[in-house]
Amino acid sequence: MDDFLGVVEFSLSITAPIFLVLVMGVVLEKIGMINDNFVEVSSKVIFNVAMPALIFINITQQTTDPSSHLSLMVYAIIATFITYLALEALAVKLVKQKSDRGIVIQGAFRSNMAIIGLAYCLNAYGDSALAAATVYIGGVMVLYNVLAVITINRSMNANKSIAASLKAIAKNPLIIAIVVALTANQINLQLPEIVTQAGNYFAQLTLPLALLCAGASLRFKELKKDITPALIATVGKLIVIPLILTMGGFFLGFRGIDLGILFLLSSAPSASAGYIMARAMNGNAVLAANIIVLTTVFSFLTTSVGVTLLRAFNLI
Repeated sequence: MDDFLGVVEFSLSITAPIFLVLVMGVVLEKIGMINDNFVEVSSKVIFNVAMPALIFINITQQTTDPSSHLSLMVYAIIATFITYLALEALAVKLVKQKSDRGIVIQGAFRSNMAIIGLAYCLNAYGDSALAAATVYIGGVMVLYNVLAVITINRSMNANKSIAASLKAIAKNPLIIAIVVALTANQINLQLPEIVTQAGNYFAQLTLPLALLCAGASLRFKELKKDITPALIATVGKLIVIPLILTMGGFFLGFRGIDLGILFLLSSAPSASAGYIMARAMNGNAVLAANIIVLTTVFSFLTTSVGVTLLRAFNLI
């Protein structure tokens, strides 16, 4: 019994702190202490400065070679692509409105890895998870963006250019930070202590501020609309995708921290970028918002259950 309680305690130690900070973001937005302008400006700081600093500092300070985690990234890319193809086939049968299919599909496969997923990993394993998690995020994030454009184009008969998306990916500060950090490691670049310390200040700012903004961005008023397709995406995102990716990783021999990172990143809620894309392309933004709200709220439950099971069998 004590062992089981210890497993549950470990599971809650991963998800509960993140949930509480998100709730605080919701509360602060409701009482007017945080508004849309704060979220917009803070998100720019996080995306362009704080998150790249977190990635760069932690990759360059890792004692292990980040390239040793490439097999995990390659597996995640292949598995994500296969699940995407399956979702495309299922959406034809499960989602009646064709224009909504792309939103449901990307809501199901596209994780909020860089904020909530990374926070899960840090709570579970500390800084030792950052090298593997960052390499995973860098590779899979590129695929996410390409597949999102493809599925939106297919379902909405839109004409958003994949080339333009790839160009945007090349300019993505997170991708740039990963490439520069890996290059710095290869040439054994030693940064001055003052630069490292300044970078650490930005790195420490990242996740708390990002989680507050994520909470403040949640919108619960529209949940009654388009609830059925939103639930389909939620089940796919929080149960089907993590189960398939984690089982596949298990059978391929991933264990310990690698299997844990695979599960935690794949079980993160749907990425807020899905709402931004739906809105920009005049798609069903309400449906996209509902998917984000539902997956964010229930992710803490499904992730806690998943971690409890994996930990009980000594797999992570």
